[in-house]
Amino acid sequence: MAKVGNRQNKTLVCTVCGKEGYRKSKNVKNTTDRLELNKYCSNCRKHTTHKEKK
Repeated sequence: MAKVGNRQNKTLVCTVCGKEGYRKSKNVKNTTDRLELNKYCSNCRKHTTHKEKK
């Protein structure tokens, strides 16, 4: 069985409007820096960068 505890769910926040629209699982031990992805924001109605919430 796989070890439990390395992966955590992180919330992504739109950098333009601040809406929390996505949740992504992340391996905390391997990737220590914050996630930054281009995703569609339904509030802005366009693709914007979403960063991991503090």
